[in-house]
Amino acid sequence: MNSERPRIGVIAVGRSTFDVDYAREVFESAWAGLSRLPIEIVGEKVLHFDSDPALAAFSAVNARGIDVLLLLQVTFTDASVCATIARDLGVPLIVWTFPEARTGGRLRLNSFCGVNLASHALSRLGKTLDNVHGAPESTETLAKIEELARAAAVVRKLAEARILVVGEHPVGFDACNYDGHMLESRFGVRSERVAVDEFIESVKRLPDSSADEAFARRAADFPNLAEMDQAATHKTLKVYAELRSRAESEGFAGIAVRCWPEFFTQYGCAACGAIALMNEDRRPGGCEADMYGVVSSLILQWTSEKGVFNTDLVDIDAQSDTVVFWHCGQAPIEMADPDVQPIATIHSNRKLPLLSQFPLKPGRITLCRVTQGQGKLRMMLAGGEMQKAPLAYSGTSGVARLDANADVFRQRLLDAGMEHHCSLTYGEHRPVLRQIAKYLGLELVELT
Repeated sequence: MNSERPRIGVIAVGRSTFDVDYAREVFESAWAGLSRLPIEIVGEKVLHFDSDPALAAFSAVNARGIDVLLLLQVTFTDASVCATIARDLGVPLIVWTFPEARTGGRLRLNSFCGVNLASHALSRLGKTLDNVHGAPESTETLAKIEELARAAAVVRKLAEARILVVGEHPVGFDACNYDGHMLESRFGVRSERVAVDEFIESVKRLPDSSADEAFARRAADFPNLAEMDQAATHKTLKVYAELRSRAESEGFAGIAVRCWPEFFTQYGCAACGAIALMNEDRRPGGCEADMYGVVSSLILQWTSEKGVFNTDLVDIDAQSDTVVFWHCGQAPIEMADPDVQPIATIHSNRKLPLLSQFPLKPGRITLCRVTQGQGKLRMMLAGGEMQKAPLAYSGTSGVARLDANADVFRQRLLDAGMEHHCSLTYGEHRPVLRQIAKYLGLELVELT
């Protein structure tokens, strides 16, 4: 999420007929735990025992652009405050409840009963909440709160995202089509399309010097850059300059580009290298004008806070139980195997630069795709380990061993009607992604 911390609105409620001193002690400890998390707390450090000040505090917090609301149910209360909040809340609601010792004496908090009552009330309003139940000092509980907040922050960022689409998806690539109105109504994502011919003409009008900065950047990355066709290389880097300029000036979070055939046939270069640079800039790109590929990459990038790679599954070897993820030199250079020097290369079919070439580094990977397979929106997730292996195919590719058997994965992929593209990043991020899917109302398809 570009190092932005989730903004958590915090309201604490209780009832004065319970053990007030103990409730205050629990509240102080819970607030201290929250303060240690990498989050921004929005709200006052006050435990409210009456509904009016609690609702006033909520109104103040809700007006400040929060990602999620955390209600500390310190003691039992009736459901009225929670139900009123839920009616006016446009972000997810988390209710933290607290266990207490079984002493044989007084029930000092009765916290969980309060959320039970509230959950029922919300269900009758068609609303939901997430409950975390644990002691204020519990690292597991605090980690769960952070996880939920991170998921909510991604959903909020997605609702504010704009994506540039250059051209239409190629004929026969139904996997890359999308309905812009549905995309916006479902996720809040807005798209703006420009014809590929129009975009190429705008690139042609750029001065040649617009490629200089990117050329110096790539010369530092690729020792063989001077061996490439220099005219075509500069054209690719001018494409990048135009994409970056539009993204920065018009606020596009990502771009989907019809990369072929026009960039080859009408302009004489490969768009792949420009998309790779955009991926490195954390404004991820999708080739073949794959809008949902970009949406998937944004979700995965904001979740992982790492670069992403919109990739194809191109080979399955049941004997070695491995698969190969590949695309035409678009992976961000941070994914390169540190023991192999990245180089510049040409497109394997069209024989034009500029593309990156390197094998992907070993390490844990997460795969994600917002899919339209089977005629409905779902979220596909999978995990595995990228292996240390020689370059499998030209461009950027990696050999992976997935958490499911390779041949089983192949069949699950096809049975689910998955698209040929999925987004890949390093690390294990499925717990947060599952929560994102829940917040977005997406059915999960777990392929591993």
